[in-house]
Amino acid sequence: MTMDVLIIGAGLIGTSTALQLAMRGCRCTVIEKDSPGRHASGANAGGLRQLNRDPAEIPLTVEAAKMWRNIEALVGSDCDACFPGQLRVAENQADMDKLEQRAAMVRGLGYQHEEMMTKKELYQLVPALSPHCVGALICREDGYGRPYHALTAFRHKAEALGVTFHSSTEVYNVEQLGESWQVRTSKGIFNSEVLVNCAGAWAGKLAEQMEDTVPLTARALMLMVTERLPHFVDPVMGAASRKLSFKQMQNGTLIIGGALLAKLDFATQKTDIDWQQLAKSAETVVDFFPQLKDVRIVRAWAGIEGFMPDNIPVIGASQRMKNGYHAFGFSAHGFQLSPVIGRIMAQLILEGRSELPIEPFDINRFN
Repeated sequence: MTMDVLIIGAGLIGTSTALQLAMRGCRCTVIEKDSPGRHASGANAGGLRQLNRDPAEIPLTVEAAKMWRNIEALVGSDCDACFPGQLRVAENQADMDKLEQRAAMVRGLGYQHEEMMTKKELYQLVPALSPHCVGALICREDGYGRPYHALTAFRHKAEALGVTFHSSTEVYNVEQLGESWQVRTSKGIFNSEVLVNCAGAWAGKLAEQMEDTVPLTARALMLMVTERLPHFVDPVMGAASRKLSFKQMQNGTLIIGGALLAKLDFATQKTDIDWQQLAKSAETVVDFFPQLKDVRIVRAWAGIEGFMPDNIPVIGASQRMKNGYHAFGFSAHGFQLSPVIGRIMAQLILEGRSELPIEPFDINRFN
């Protein structure tokens, strides 16, 4: 088989890249060792967050937020996206001081999307919150979507534009032969002019074969979901100094996260839920919303994600191989960025440049 661009990894980043390239007339093939979104893209909390991003990511997440607001025009679906805001709640003056420093730093970079809230404003927005809190940092434009709905919409739009997807296609080896790439897989050999590494937690091995060594670590982040409850909270809730992340979905369930890790056997792709950690997470939720103490947890799961030591991704061209590119290591916050990453990758591949600053995401930054 011969095609213009071969993308390894059919999660949101790879699919978004294929979509943007197809919109520009490229022939794209996407290969995936499991099913699309089997790991991070289909198992995350769906956060659409500008709040508390690494400064290097702010230009990208601000642009991505604009794209999510108009996502139906891009993929033909609203991806169940809604934008009730996201909060980081302060429980004491030390928390408030930390949040105020953060807000000042963001303003100093020329952005206004993170703003402080007084205690009165906080309780007007979230009256069900425990009375001990003293204020918050908010991004009013933030929200969440449904990962499976988003991934499906991106894939269907890409397919409508001619992108071909191959599931259950494991990559054994990639090699550059002259000006072309040859990729040996469990479903045969694929050849392409351009190769894009969007392999998530498996991207480190692929990068090595492209002679770009990176310190990528695979981790499995846990989430749990509750029974359906009467509506009581709009914004996505976080905390200034505790691991808290939860939202009430449209159907009334709560999705609870907080960057808690499951036990991971990466070789077999098996995860074991750490119920003690989840119990502590549930206790934290109850500290903020005591009325939830008797709510039932329906299920818990973990998705395998690739993490970089500085918790920001690798985005850009291979430093060693011509016509090789990388977009991975999103460290559990790639969902929001996925539309703009696809656009950036298409620009890099076709124009050799990005309209947004990506220098901090260079693959060589650890060498």
